[in-house]
Amino acid sequence: MTIDPITLTVIQSGLQQVCDEMDLSFSRAAFSPVIAEANDRSDGIYSATDGALIAQGSQGLPVFVGVMQYSTAKIIEMIGQGRILPPEEGDIYIVNDPYLGGTHLMDVRFAMPVYRNGEIFCWLSNTGHWPDTGGAVPGGFSASATAVEQEGLRLPPVKLFKKGAMDPEIYAIICSNIRVADQRIGDVKAQAAALYVGQSRLFRLLDRYGDDVVQAAIAELRHRAATQMRANVALIPPGEYRASAFIDSDGVVNEPLEIALKITADGAGLTFDFSGSSAPCAGPMNSVLATTHSSVYLAMRHIFPDVPISAGAFEPLTILRPTGTFLDAQYPRPVSGCAAEVSQRIAEAVFAALVEALPDRVTAAPAGSSGNFALGGEVPDEGRSYVMYQISGGGYGGYAGGDGISNGCSTIGISKAPPVEIMEQQFPVLYHRYALHEGSGGAGEHRGGFGLDYEVEIRKGTARASFVMDHGRFGPQGALGGGDGGVNRVEVKRNGETFVPEHLSKAQDISLTAGDRVRVRTPGGGGYGNPANRDPALVAEDVRLGRYTAEEAERLFGEG
Repeated sequence: MTIDPITLTVIQSGLQQVCDEMDLSFSRAAFSPVIAEANDRSDGIYSATDGALIAQGSQGLPVFVGVMQYSTAKIIEMIGQGRILPPEEGDIYIVNDPYLGGTHLMDVRFAMPVYRNGEIFCWLSNTGHWPDTGGAVPGGFSASATAVEQEGLRLPPVKLFKKGAMDPEIYAIICSNIRVADQRIGDVKAQAAALYVGQSRLFRLLDRYGDDVVQAAIAELRHRAATQMRANVALIPPGEYRASAFIDSDGVVNEPLEIALKITADGAGLTFDFSGSSAPCAGPMNSVLATTHSSVYLAMRHIFPDVPISAGAFEPLTILRPTGTFLDAQYPRPVSGCAAEVSQRIAEAVFAALVEALPDRVTAAPAGSSGNFALGGEVPDEGRSYVMYQISGGGYGGYAGGDGISNGCSTIGISKAPPVEIMEQQFPVLYHRYALHEGSGGAGEHRGGFGLDYEVEIRKGTARASFVMDHGRFGPQGALGGGDGGVNRVEVKRNGETFVPEHLSKAQDISLTAGDRVRVRTPGGGGYGNPANRDPALVAEDVRLGRYTAEEAERLFGEG
């Protein structure tokens, strides 16, 4: 079937709008600030036959591009094998198993088949970051975990909703294994409602153009995305491109982990080989295969943002399975750091490998850490408990066109830190500082952006703090002669004393009481180009604004 360009464009925009409305519905109805304010969620449309990505919301986390495709495909595969109950109209499956196309256990996916004329037309799927799914520490970010069971409740694909009604027994099992369970009902209903909104909007599109026309448009859009990505990849001269990126430690063994990447370009596609990377690690910085793949996809999306999001965009990209490395985690390896931290280091390796081949498109390394800070506490006077999850931004890398942005969202998504006012309203905390991490931008002709500097105090009761962050030992890489960005700094001020965790930005179960404080200074982005070539007026402006001291400017740029 031939579709005219105008109709094709309208259907493409219509599919995108379906996903965008799911995103907005999810955030506006959710109870948890990490979803409602930080937008740590994503929604998409997937093929009925193989789970391939058809469209994803523009406001969803890019790291979920690959993982939701992978998890939807697994559900379809398991249904075909008779391993899980087959779907009926109105059913919604819930799954967070990392080894079945997931990330960490707190990223919970819902998947719903959409029926037309008695047949599944497509699947709608979404992911939301739940503040807690049980495990050894509140929030699930167990920096010292050595098995996935220590990180929380692991759910295989099961029907949470059956024919449109929530199964109270499945929900009771979930609530019996997580903290502050009474608050999850708001997120669960918001997540399901987003899928129902998507189905309603999709039906409007199908009723307008017809199922066959929309299916033909989907196939054509996938073909065009593949063609467009191949054209972009052809800009890279044939050859091999190598780079490494390092993770500070795994949280258990205080030694760096290496991501060793070789990219082979042949003019028509790219092959990514991570086989030289470190072996599986004891702690939670292992990455499951779906997250490793998705990390490569999102890195290429950063480099070639003009390519529409669909499975076709991935076709020219071959990722060799990194068997025997920490980038192909197998049960029971812990994985709480894979989505928020390891994924960003994979992207950093991709940027570092390709920046010389594509200097006008690739940036120096961004902050590359989501700043995962979980706080679980009790307020006895009020008879309540809570789990607070804080994400934070960092500096972006400099690039050919200018300086990196400051306090930008993480490489893997568009999530923003929840407003301080919301956090102070919902949790017994007080923010004493929320400012730029001055001096953290890597030096370069175009300097890196600056990270975030915040300090939070526990006001009531007792609490337990956990961190799974990175770039505390090594700052984000500079590019083409630029300097590295500033490192992540975590300080705990307890009982009048200040200490830094052994693993710098990773620790768990730190006991806190009212009056204790935590200060976090996130990484700045890497610098781009020789710092000596920076415009002296720009250096002077940074000094005037307090971004660098005069001494730092002299040392980094040769200017006072």
